[in-house]
Amino acid sequence: MTIEKQVDPGRRGLLVATCAAGGVAGLATAGAFVSTFQPSERAKAAGAPVEVDISDLKPGEMKVTEWRGNPVWILKRTPEMMESLNKTESQVADPKSEKTYQMPLPEYCKNQHRSRVEHKETLVVVGICSHLGCSPGKKFQPGAQPSLPDDWQGGFLCPCHGSTFDLAARVFKNKPAPDNLDVPPHMYLTDTKLMIGKDEKGEA
Repeated sequence: MTIEKQVDPGRRGLLVATCAAGGVAGLATAGAFVSTFQPSERAKAAGAPVEVDISDLKPGEMKVTEWRGNPVWILKRTPEMMESLNKTESQVADPKSEKTYQMPLPEYCKNQHRSRVEHKETLVVVGICSHLGCSPGKKFQPGAQPSLPDDWQGGFLCPCHGSTFDLAARVFKNKPAPDNLDVPPHMYLTDTKLMIGKDEKGEA
């Protein structure tokens, strides 16, 4: 004998709605759980290579960008700035950048200019002093001026404890900063497009 049960339509609707809500909540929870294993867009961006347009960078000018949370300087040096490196060669502590740095100096920048030979006038460095992590200021005007020597050729001055760097970001002798400024991996995508944090060997 078949027993037929009467089901209240209102109750049926409530059950369906409850099950649907539970399913959505379950999916949301699962999604949140999975997302904890995936880096956020901000986290990925913090360490990702940075592409910079340098088409508007004129000789003697410097552009500042950010990579891994640190300032990166891009300085297009004039012929006079390049010539000054010959004069500071004997005054800097590590002229050939032979010391071990936090960031290994790329092979293609192991030269007096600390830049790629195909764009030797363009200096790319992390603008963080190797002493206590301050950010030096640009002092490109040569000659005597406050906190700088009379034969100053142009470069950078750290405001914290007076460390000075030449126009290849090499620290001068007898200064608190122990090392030259770091040169990040970089490469030119075109003559006017620079990639920081990545070179022909891959990402840093």
